[in-house]
Amino acid sequence: MTADGGTRGPVLCIVGPTATGKSDLGVRIAKAVGGEVVSADSMQVYKGMDIGTAKLTPEQMQGVPHHLIDIVEPSQRFTVAEWVTLADTVIARLHAEGKLPVVVGGTGLYIRAIVEDLDFAASPGSAAVREKWRRFAQQHGPYALHAALHRVDPDAAARLHPHDVRRVIRALEVAELRGQKWSAGYRWAIRGGRYDARQFGLMMPREALYARVEARVDQMMAQGLLEEVRRLLASGVPRDATAMQAIGYKELAAHLAGEMTLAEAVAEIKRATKRFVKRQVAWFRRDPRITWFEVDPVRGMAEEDVARILAEARQMTAGIQRIARE
Repeated sequence: MTADGGTRGPVLCIVGPTATGKSDLGVRIAKAVGGEVVSADSMQVYKGMDIGTAKLTPEQMQGVPHHLIDIVEPSQRFTVAEWVTLADTVIARLHAEGKLPVVVGGTGLYIRAIVEDLDFAASPGSAAVREKWRRFAQQHGPYALHAALHRVDPDAAARLHPHDVRRVIRALEVAELRGQKWSAGYRWAIRGGRYDARQFGLMMPREALYARVEARVDQMMAQGLLEEVRRLLASGVPRDATAMQAIGYKELAAHLAGEMTLAEAVAEIKRATKRFVKRQVAWFRRDPRITWFEVDPVRGMAEEDVARILAEARQMTAGIQRIARE
């Protein structure tokens, strides 16, 4: 513990856009040092959403414990504040056991919550404001909603697509309740965090990454993503649930409702994933604390780069074990 009450134990974070190999690297690092993986993926928290969120199979986990996966029913709402509370609990236990927490994921806000001490206290009246804008969107459409955001936060409007209704509403909520611009969150201010976090980012040339995205979507479809979505809907998960807004699930639900052909849905999944990758890159690139490694699209990550991260992981583990013995 620090003098101000914060926890400054070491945490190793593996970050970056989807399809760069973060999960496999996380397993390799954690296994080598006797650590455990803490998932920082906002959609892997949901049960029954395995294929579309690219969860590792038990075989791929190689015996390494993984936390904060399959913890919420897909019909439930789950917030970053709830994730932080659970992550803190897991990390505290791992530190007490002398183990290194290896936080792996591409949900930028989850990672930032670990790296920094962010305040996620709910603003009074936030549910009412959110519902007001949701009704506005239903009545007037996404473009009118987006125009409303442009009037109060032009930078946010420039970043968010009109069809990204959930995030547009969130930006309007921040502006109305806090008197702040949602886009200000994109301007990095280095602040003290709850942990001594070391961040390692994986990157790949954009065209190669987009090719991986296309191949991954095709693989997910071959593995039965359509059947997974059909099963979720049949179990009673509503289409407007947060979980069903995940890329892949939203488009295939629209297909099953007769709103688009299967080919159109698959094409839209690929487009949406590429847009998501672009946002992930923009988010993580703004953080100067991340040490970046280029991943070869064919050969994968260079062994000397893996060795460098492993050396850091071993040093961090030694520090955790020393403190745990005291």
